[in-house]
Amino acid sequence: MIPESFIQELLGRVDVVDVVERCVPLKKRGTNYVACCPFHTEKTPSFTVSSSKQFYHCFGCGAHGTAIGFLMAYQGLGFVDAVHELARGAGVAVPEAKDGGAPAQEHRGALFTALQHADRYYRRQLKQTPAAIEYLKRRGVTGEIAARFGIGYAPGKRRNLADVFDDYDASGILPLAGLVVEGDGGARYDRFRDRVLFPILNQQGQVVGFGGRVLGAGEPKYLNSPETPLFEKGRELYGLFQGRRAIRHANRVLVVEGYLDVIALAQHGVEYAVATLGTATTPIHVKKLLRLADTVVFCFDGDDAGRKAAWRALENSLELVADGKHLRFMFLPQGEDPDTYVRTEGKACLERLIAQAEPLSHFLVRELTRRIDLGSEEGRAHLLQAAKPLLQKITAPALGMMLRKRMGELTGLSSDEVNGLVRDRPLRREKPRPAPKGRRMPPSVARELVRRLLLQPRLADTFDMALLSGGDGDMALLAEVVEFTRAHPQVLTLAQVAQHFSGSPHAAALQAAIKDTAIWEDFGEREIAEEFTALAQQLRKKKINQERSCLLRGLQGKGLGDLTPEEREMFRRAPGAVVD
Repeated sequence: MIPESFIQELLGRVDVVDVVERCVPLKKRGTNYVACCPFHTEKTPSFTVSSSKQFYHCFGCGAHGTAIGFLMAYQGLGFVDAVHELARGAGVAVPEAKDGGAPAQEHRGALFTALQHADRYYRRQLKQTPAAIEYLKRRGVTGEIAARFGIGYAPGKRRNLADVFDDYDASGILPLAGLVVEGDGGARYDRFRDRVLFPILNQQGQVVGFGGRVLGAGEPKYLNSPETPLFEKGRELYGLFQGRRAIRHANRVLVVEGYLDVIALAQHGVEYAVATLGTATTPIHVKKLLRLADTVVFCFDGDDAGRKAAWRALENSLELVADGKHLRFMFLPQGEDPDTYVRTEGKACLERLIAQAEPLSHFLVRELTRRIDLGSEEGRAHLLQAAKPLLQKITAPALGMMLRKRMGELTGLSSDEVNGLVRDRPLRREKPRPAPKGRRMPPSVARELVRRLLLQPRLADTFDMALLSGGDGDMALLAEVVEFTRAHPQVLTLAQVAQHFSGSPHAAALQAAIKDTAIWEDFGEREIAEEFTALAQQLRKKKINQERSCLLRGLQGKGLGDLTPEEREMFRRAPGAVVD
């Protein structure tokens, strides 16, 4: 687990403007920077990046967050990977617990270094090997595309990498990285020999493994790196790093099955394709892709094996699909693969097939009913039995409801009856929203104080903690923000405060306050501090009035002669009080 103190330090070290500008061209406007939003299509810039807040916000689609959040949204990274990427750019090491789970940071660094050296060696060898170059030419791969994907070649000798690593026979890193194999007698030899190599990159562009295609008649035809601390086949996708910009621009991704499929498609202008690595599409794959695009199209051969693979992809996707996201299935003509099809038919024909790809809902229903006799009660019961575990997986409310309705139409049952049969796991439902009121309630004083603290966290140092006793909702949020910022003097930006509360019970309320901080953009530090002081005074008066009201209620039952001088004075000053 990455310590929060390190995350706060990292956010204080980097500049969100630099992080965003590496991906999106920014223009200075006043104290901020603006651009057309990378998360939705627009012609007029509404995407703002603030150096003082260390935060970005789009006034068009509402996307907002810290430097970490931007990397997660733009590159489709998980939180931990985004922290590692941000730290790598800042030149700092991420502290990690050495508990046998994730490798220690220095271990990861050595693995990445070894793979990088091997990758450079393999690239050099390709240039010196006419047979490998000729093979790629026969497959239609140009030198430009080979360079873009970093294609290399591993010579046929058993110990090629001994020329690269002086500690070839002693290093513990080389076997761990999957580069060498230890035989029964302890003798080492290279894993990849006489193979064209395709480096597999993670989402940060680092080599984590290789896929190799044998040049001769050896077996296996394709060989991947084994699972390592850096490489899991069920997590990585070939071509995702190279295709991430095209995927985001097209807002769709095509999932194929081979390295050369991805390369051929990219060469013919279909640059938004990725490939699984000799394994079925996993939920982690789907989750990564849905972060980058709203539409995922799975491409398979049209034979029985292709349909079985498509069905496994469907089963692994059901829990992740959301309303507004689209999963589609595309089947090529018999005997074709994406490589051969795009070379013979061209980009336009392929993209027509992509546009006609079958929606998940249609594919699910068609495959379920393909071998079932719906003309009998037994057949319709069989359909419901087969559909039940699939329907239970779907968490998208609208999609789940419509598929249940479709099952009802096919079986002659009502939607309620179908729901009753699959209710072992009820649909995830949206939390009920309160009925709209005629007028929107104005923000509380506590919420207004939180907004100012988000703009100037160090204002918490001047705040009277005695005003925070009791209360819930906005008062509880204010208390948490004040206590956090006072306990962490190094916290100076909105981004650091927002990061601390992400995932907490106050996260939603804080995000609502963050959206409103933009209205104070034209105010300087002095004006914000004056507003904060005035609001704190309002809170003080409110607290005094509450305490006085409470005390007066307690005095009501006493006789005038039983009151102390102080109580008599308070009672005398109370509005509407008459004292003889």
